[in-house]
Amino acid sequence: MIETNDPALWRNFLPWPGPDTHKHARGRLVVVSGKAHQTGAARLAARAGLRIGAGVVRILCPPDAVSVIAPAIEAVMLTPFASADALGREVEMADAVVIGPAAGLDDATVANLQAVAMSGAVLVIDADALTMFKGRAAELFALVDRDDVLTPHEGEFERLFPGLLNQGREKAAMEAARRAQAVVVLKGAQTIVASPDGRARRNINGSPWLATAGTGDVLAGMIGGLIAERMSSFDAASAAVWLHSAAASVFGPGLISEDLPEILPKALRELWIQYPPQ
Repeated sequence: MIETNDPALWRNFLPWPGPDTHKHARGRLVVVSGKAHQTGAARLAARAGLRIGAGVVRILCPPDAVSVIAPAIEAVMLTPFASADALGREVEMADAVVIGPAAGLDDATVANLQAVAMSGAVLVIDADALTMFKGRAAELFALVDRDDVLTPHEGEFERLFPGLLNQGREKAAMEAARRAQAVVVLKGAQTIVASPDGRARRNINGSPWLATAGTGDVLAGMIGGLIAERMSSFDAASAAVWLHSAAASVFGPGLISEDLPEILPKALRELWIQYPPQ
């Protein structure tokens, strides 16, 4: 059975800060960047994670990307890594890791994913880190666990689960989550969030203004931020998908991906007013 994604399902699990909360208690999110000419996606994801409440957000990047990213961030921290082994060491203290947005379609992305999968952090795997496993999905599934989140659009989904969409989006997402033994977020006009335990939610507040480059990177960062704040992966994905659409609807025409993290506080405030912490 599939539910309609609604704040009533997850509002009591949202990690609103209390009077004694400090930044480390709000979670540590890491976003892995691509090379110097592929840094925008990581910056979008990192800012979204920060906006949704993660206390400490760090971008880890190849050395050649430092001079590109450093002038473009403020509260987000930055650390270079020279190898997959070094990346694995840098994420040891992270609560959640976003990997894949503009990561690069090469073996380095696979090695980096393998390294972060050993860290114990919850993974949000998107974009290039999904595409690299076309025709070898079993290798990806061996790296993830039930708390990790895969966030494919339909093209990426087809690469990992060829032919499965013929069953319809809802059944396909649920079967994909069962096969992967991870949470699957099948993006689209009505995004489906499916858990490996058989639960699934259909999001019906989708916004057409999200049909622009980079909005998926923002969503990955939002999911990662809520997970870093110790929200369960299924509820974090459900909340992030709903808030992502709500923020887009608040902004309306002219939305570009850079606008989403900036309008997110308004969407969060409206949710906080409507459903105050209990």
